[in-house]
Amino acid sequence: MAKGTPGLDLEKAKNVAQTVVGDVASVVHGALCFIGDRVGLFKAMAGAGALTIDELATKSGLSARYVREWLGAMAAAHYVEYDAGADTYLLTPEYAAVLADEDSPFFIGSYFQMAQAAVSVAPKVAEAFRTGKGVTQAEYPQSFFEAAERNSRTRYQHKLLRKWIPAMPQVVESLQAGGLAADVGCGGGRAAIMIAQAYPKARVVGFDIHAESIERARRNAQAAGVGDRATFEVANGTGLPTHGFDFVSTFDVVHDSVDPVGLMSGIRHALKPDGTYLVQELNISNKVGENLKPMGKMVYSVSTLYCMTTSLAHGGAGIGAAMGEPKARELASAAGFSRFTRLPIKDDFAVLYELRP
Repeated sequence: MAKGTPGLDLEKAKNVAQTVVGDVASVVHGALCFIGDRVGLFKAMAGAGALTIDELATKSGLSARYVREWLGAMAAAHYVEYDAGADTYLLTPEYAAVLADEDSPFFIGSYFQMAQAAVSVAPKVAEAFRTGKGVTQAEYPQSFFEAAERNSRTRYQHKLLRKWIPAMPQVVESLQAGGLAADVGCGGGRAAIMIAQAYPKARVVGFDIHAESIERARRNAQAAGVGDRATFEVANGTGLPTHGFDFVSTFDVVHDSVDPVGLMSGIRHALKPDGTYLVQELNISNKVGENLKPMGKMVYSVSTLYCMTTSLAHGGAGIGAAMGEPKARELASAAGFSRFTRLPIKDDFAVLYELRP
């Protein structure tokens, strides 16, 4: 654009350019964070104090030249603290909790793995912009689903059994008594496995249309010692092969669904008359104007790269991740649920709805 273009504020244009450069920097920096997570650099730095390049290279067993460049990027992004006098790098406890400790309630290091996998299909999503169709789950690398499982493990470990299920006393009572539960769209099965571990008398079934995730869920259940009570089947939630459930859950599933009303109707039919359906969705508004913040930036991006396009790939509703509570209520009503309650749980990322037949 010419310097003298009418209406162009040069100072604002310079600021915009700097903002965009910052966003590009975040994209490529995210790739290095993916590498740091994948090769164990964050874990090697956690709790180790200030390290020189050679010390970290030795500790991690990696090339010092690559470690040097990686640390430069981490220091520039303020992910690590650089001491110029000592020429050392420190991963603080706070950053370690977010990037290295997979048992921490703050761990989100696996988001970089998911982002890398999602971005890898961007050329196919770009074509979908032209056709209006979509990208199927089969076209995503396996690492995307592995990352989703890692993400879910953190929230289930620290929220599912400590906050979410206890908010529904009737569910606790039924599971303690040996009730039948289901997790639809179970992925790697972490929620079903944790429920089986917490309630020894209960039986839990996980359903998912992604066969590779079901195989991984079965292996996870065996490794956790609950393979006899947490079982997994490849199935579409619109027609569950088992009925009489006391409790059914979906975690970040409804907005991805090809047929959300059919999914929720299938779950209602699979529930006992006094059963409970827990819908967990992202804590974000359905109004763009209320999502003009980092959370909105991430949710709309991931929705475009996965949630919406995998639904549209099968001629689905393509609701997208920012569906909000009004859409959740609309879908629940269309599916025949008579009671809809937003659980009084404060969470920066999740919102929970309790549905009853």
